[in-house]
Amino acid sequence: MQRSKTVPPPQRPSSRRALLGAAGLVLALPRLAAAAPAAPPPTTPPAASPSPAPAPACHPATDWAAFAARHIQPDGRVIDFNTPQQQSTSEGQSYGLFFSLIHNDRATFSRVLAWTEANLAGGSLAKQLPAWQWGRKPAGGWGVLDANAASDADLWIAYALMEAGRLWNDAGYRSLGREVLAQAVREEIINVPGLGRMLLPWPKSVASGPLWRLNPSYMPLQLLRYFQQADAAGPWGEVIDNTLRMFGAVTPKGFAPDWCAWSQDSRSFVADPQKGAIGSYDAIRVYLWAGMLSEKDPARKMLLLNLRGPRQALAETHTVPEYVDTVTGQIRGMAPLGFSGAMLPYLKALDATDALADQVARVPGGRVAPPAANATTPPPTPLPYYEQCLLLFGQAWLDGRYEFGRHGQLQTSWRTLCRPNRPAQ
Repeated sequence: MQRSKTVPPPQRPSSRRALLGAAGLVLALPRLAAAAPAAPPPTTPPAASPSPAPAPACHPATDWAAFAARHIQPDGRVIDFNTPQQQSTSEGQSYGLFFSLIHNDRATFSRVLAWTEANLAGGSLAKQLPAWQWGRKPAGGWGVLDANAASDADLWIAYALMEAGRLWNDAGYRSLGREVLAQAVREEIINVPGLGRMLLPWPKSVASGPLWRLNPSYMPLQLLRYFQQADAAGPWGEVIDNTLRMFGAVTPKGFAPDWCAWSQDSRSFVADPQKGAIGSYDAIRVYLWAGMLSEKDPARKMLLLNLRGPRQALAETHTVPEYVDTVTGQIRGMAPLGFSGAMLPYLKALDATDALADQVARVPGGRVAPPAANATTPPPTPLPYYEQCLLLFGQAWLDGRYEFGRHGQLQTSWRTLCRPNRPAQ
């Protein structure tokens, strides 16, 4: 869930309206201010002189250090400790690659890729898409638990490799990413009857109609735009059109479902035959991806309008719901902290300043000064793997550590990454 060459000058994000203004300032500055000593008052009036250019503010990355220390093993395996199988997934491995890239951590990227190839892809991602689940087997021992691929992980792996090839000037990564992408096109995109070409959640060899199951969170529009640029002769333009059509059809109350389906009989999107119309732990990523979409994307405004539900729910209840019936709009439960992390880019994109400030105040991750050396309060219990991933995506974006360009190209902020100002917890 490798190779090295000369590193080119890193790129910095080129657009996002006043990233550290409004509620974003609440997120990034307290930790920096707490780490800096207070300057003593001057004893004499300062002499008139030209003001030196201010040093660029750095972007803290203690959340990445904490995640890597806990979840990424020395051999590159990303572990979800909150599962009985102590599982690793292709999703987790793909996120590990992406997080390593945005933090310019080539060593971790290499280790995560090596473990993924060796254990999930039969030794070669160029020849085999990764199995989605690996862990402790019921009869003992460790290995692949489900050999089917998961298309979201495959897209994130292809994207991370192709962008690592560009940003780190590594032709090997770029070539491998293209090979993974080509496999995803062959095995996970199908001409669905009555709809057209669409990304399936898994290989077409295990999919069937007349109800074709789909997962909206598997289709980040910025990645699809990127692949459209990289593979102009491929199916991506049609996949994008059908993905946007899907979002318009399955969000009548402004909420995305975890799963949905295309009915080839009725020629329409319908509720998923197994999961129904509930939106929760999968769908939370839909708002995360939409919030991080480039302001220059022509579909951004309509997509955010289709996904208006969480903002309305926050205005009415001041909480992010854990579950929502996407047909009726009925909500229940208070979402875990990770959901608030996923909301940060979404609320920023909507200029929902008050709601953003509320969610910033709710999330953990070193947003306040570290405790004193003689503090007796025990450290907080680490959040589950999935929640930490949501927080990493959302906080790092709001901190300005990365963003996506108009065509999905990754824009990093390597030159202004801070050294950790406290130990990873």
